[in-house]
Amino acid sequence: MSHLSIANLTKSFGKQTILNTVSFQCEIGEIVGIFGSNGTGKSTLLQCVFGTTKADTIKISIDYEDIQAKDMIPDRRIGYLPQDSFLPKEKSVRDIIPLLFPKGEDQDKIFYTKGIHTIEKTKIGKLALGELRYLEVVLLCHLEHPFLMLDEPFSMIQPDYKELIKELLASVKNQKGILITDHYYEDVLVVADRNLLVKDGNLFPVKGILDLQKFGYLRRS
Repeated sequence: MSHLSIANLTKSFGKQTILNTVSFQCEIGEIVGIFGSNGTGKSTLLQCVFGTTKADTIKISIDYEDIQAKDMIPDRRIGYLPQDSFLPKEKSVRDIIPLLFPKGEDQDKIFYTKGIHTIEKTKIGKLALGELRYLEVVLLCHLEHPFLMLDEPFSMIQPDYKELIKELLASVKNQKGILITDHYYEDVLVVADRNLLVKDGNLFPVKGILDLQKFGYLRRS
C-alpha cells in the first residue's frame, strides 16, 4: 500500500513555535482528518508539506523515497486544495476543464461527474460558493496525484454540495490518500477513517467528539 510520511515538521513564526517536530502518515485508501482551533497550525501544516510555506525542518517521503518540499508541485504526487480559490474568475467551467485536462477521456470523466453539467456554462466568478468548492474538489480528485490535501472543503457551503463532496471523496478513496481539515468537524468525522488534532504545536490522535472535547477543541455539553 502506497504511503506518505511526514517527519520532524517544525515551523515557527518569530518566537512562536506553531508546529513542533510533528510526524504523521497517510496511506492510499484512507482519509485522515486534521482538527485544530484557529491559529494552531493545521493550514500551515498542509502548506509546509506542499511547499508554499517554508518549514523550519521537514522530511517528506512517499514509499520511502525522500522528496524536497520545494519540488512538491512539479513532483505531481500531492495535490493541494487551499482555502482560497485557485481558478480564474473570468473563465467558464467548460473552458477550465480542457486547460487542466488536455486528454478527451479525462475531460469526459469530469463533465459526467454528478452535478457538473448544471454549472458547465457558468463563469467561475459567478458560481455560488458551494458550486465553486465542489468544482475544485472534482478537479483535484481527477488528477493523477495519489495523495490529496484539502483545506476546509466544507466551510460555508450549502448542505447539498457538502453531500456531493462526501460522495466524491468516498468514490476516490481506494485510489488516493487524503488529508482534510475543516472547522465543520461533523462533516470531517463522517468521511475520515482516523483523525488528528493540532494543539500546542503537537499532533494528537482523536477518535471522535469525546476526544475533541477532552482536548478542548469542543466545549462539553
